Amino acid sequence: MKIGYARVSTARQGESLKTQREALLAAGCDPQHIYADTISGSKWSRPELTKALEFMRPGDTLVVTRLDRLGRNMREAVNTIADLGQRDMNVKCLDPELDTARPQDRVVINIMLSLAEWERELVIARTKEGVAHARAEGRVAGPKPKLTPEQVRLVRKAVAGGEAVASVARSFKVSRQTVYRALEKEAS
Repeated sequence: MKIGYARVSTARQGESLKTQREALLAAGCDPQHIYADTISGSKWSRPELTKALEFMRPGDTLVVTRLDRLGRNMREAVNTIADLGQRDMNVKCLDPELDTARPQDRVVINIMLSLAEWERELVIARTKEGVAHARAEGRVAGPKPKLTPEQVRLVRKAVAGGEAVASVARSFKVSRQTVYRALEKEAS
């Protein structure tokens, strides 16, 4: 039996989940046994993958659209594939078309997983470098301040003069919490 597994990182990728499901059905997966998680690939816990693996029996094949759907990193994906192999179960990847039932495909899968993990590590390193560079230039990651330094000065002056925080917030078209944060920075 072919068991399908799909995963997306966020709920906003729902269309991608639908696309994966359609591809798994086209590959011959049992419609009653397509499992799907909406969870980051960096998370250890993937409850639907666990259900799929627990349901599988010797001779079954776990079908995924891409190898990166299978594990957080190379080690986890390789361990999952090895565990299934020891239980006389296979993994089939649709893009690129690979099947652990074929020895030559097992070699390709290991190479691809190594490259995927390396790419993920490069993205993380580049992100850290970018944040460090921005900080070195005095820029801070995150949303832009709602109030300019001059507006912060005026907010503080208005509240110190007895004006209500809610009234000050309305006049600057910001939330009360933004006004409170401006006041807290003064106290620090």
